[in-house]
Amino acid sequence: MYVEKLNPKDPVPLHIQLRNKIEGLIHEGRYQSKIPSERQLMDEYEVSRSTVREAVAHLVREGLVEKVHGKGTFISSKAIQDWLGSLTSTTETIRKMGMEPGAKLVTHGVINPPADIIEATGFKIAYFIKRVRYANDIPLAIELQYYPVDIGSKLAEFDIDKGTLFDLMEENLGIQLAEAEQLLTSGFLSAEDAELLDVPDLFNVLNTERKLWDHSGRLVEYYVASFRSDMYSFRMKLSKKNN
Repeated sequence: MYVEKLNPKDPVPLHIQLRNKIEGLIHEGRYQSKIPSERQLMDEYEVSRSTVREAVAHLVREGLVEKVHGKGTFISSKAIQDWLGSLTSTTETIRKMGMEPGAKLVTHGVINPPADIIEATGFKIAYFIKRVRYANDIPLAIELQYYPVDIGSKLAEFDIDKGTLFDLMEENLGIQLAEAEQLLTSGFLSAEDAELLDVPDLFNVLNTERKLWDHSGRLVEYYVASFRSDMYSFRMKLSKKNN
């Protein structure tokens, strides 16, 4: 694998440059379960052992990698990070982290949504899909998705058990996704969902609610999910606007 060398003239310290390179390759899925050894990183990037150790120490502190004595430095399951501000599917996020995404359909069909869903969406009837999402065959999240009936019924003609619903909407239904609004909270699971995720009843989860619109401004999906907090985190990039 070709690697771009570090720039010693860059004002950013070499260990930070290396840390950023490694993180980028993790997000791209170029490193799968582990990162190269100290010696490999020294040779590939032509840097000292101390530079490599400082870079890896940063990644360990941030929870992106975990050092296992005598075995190497492994990509942490905590490294499944959803970059806020980027409209991507759970499948794509997991795959970019070098893990294998999966899904299992729990139930689907036309329903009369509860009052809070009607208030949030305006859907007096909706097509409902509930799935368990997996990363490397480990239960990661419970996903509840509500669609206008015409969209949901068409989605159900495809592989909603394991398929990526984002892709199905865009590629099979021709829906042009435009923007989303997302809310993050924390909470606990019902006993049924805790069993599906194989976690204790009082296990804390990260909850996300997302409204997704197409280019015409139509609400095409209302998404509610509970992610295992020991496996999933959200990261956002902020910038200061100049007046």
